[in-house]
Amino acid sequence: MWTLLKIAAAVLGLYVVVTLAAYFGQRRLLYHPDPNRIAPANAGLADVREQVLAMPDGARVVAWYGKAQPGKKTLLYFHGNAGGLAERADRIRRFMSEGWGVYIMAYRGYAGSTGSPTETRNISDARLAYGALVLEGVPADSIVIYGESLGTGVAARMAAERRAAGLILESPYTSILELARSQYWYLPVQWLLADRYETDKVIAQVRVPVLILHGQKDSLIPVAMAQRLFVLANEPKKLVVLPNGWHSNLYVESNDALPAVRDWIGGLDARASATKE
Repeated sequence: MWTLLKIAAAVLGLYVVVTLAAYFGQRRLLYHPDPNRIAPANAGLADVREQVLAMPDGARVVAWYGKAQPGKKTLLYFHGNAGGLAERADRIRRFMSEGWGVYIMAYRGYAGSTGSPTETRNISDARLAYGALVLEGVPADSIVIYGESLGTGVAARMAAERRAAGLILESPYTSILELARSQYWYLPVQWLLADRYETDKVIAQVRVPVLILHGQKDSLIPVAMAQRLFVLANEPKKLVVLPNGWHSNLYVESNDALPAVRDWIGGLDARASATKE
């Protein structure tokens, strides 16, 4: 009997230790920043310039801005949970080759931005990034808010709060809480998790056209989450599932989302032209 009690106590103690470790280390599990600050030119982006946004709490957030060609949309881009800005250089280059502008903000702790990321800080900084883009002379009806993976939670919030031409969600989740529940089913994550990014509670507040991109073979964020968000989103909306896509290869040559984005943005332009006539 005493042996069983000792085993039970040891198991309980281990569970408490694991739970506390998960609680205090949760943001290290969620955010994987590359803190290195690299100039756009050193990443092969000669037409992109760096900005440093001064936040009210004293933080400095690095952003890259490449201007759109006349009459073209600008993507206000919120990146995923790993890497930094330079890791997105190839897709920035491809977007700009379409004539689109790109304004991409590095979360705190990423790519030379000071401080550390949290959901509250990322959302607050995103609001200022939106404002900075408008101050550059880009009207709201020329802004397409774009979220990649983790950034889809930020992008959806911005689209719900700010005027824009449309919203693109690449590899989105319903919420980080739901993802955590599936991956850490043995922990009481509903009581532990600080940064929840509950896109499923926000998407119905978005009143602009929505494009959702997802890979059928995504093993990090299941395609079922994208499908659920699609159901919750308002019209007009479109879901593109790439059969050979996994989580981060949606813009490679053999599995390219760019034609779908091009066609969808072309539809925005056509809709705007028809409205003006």
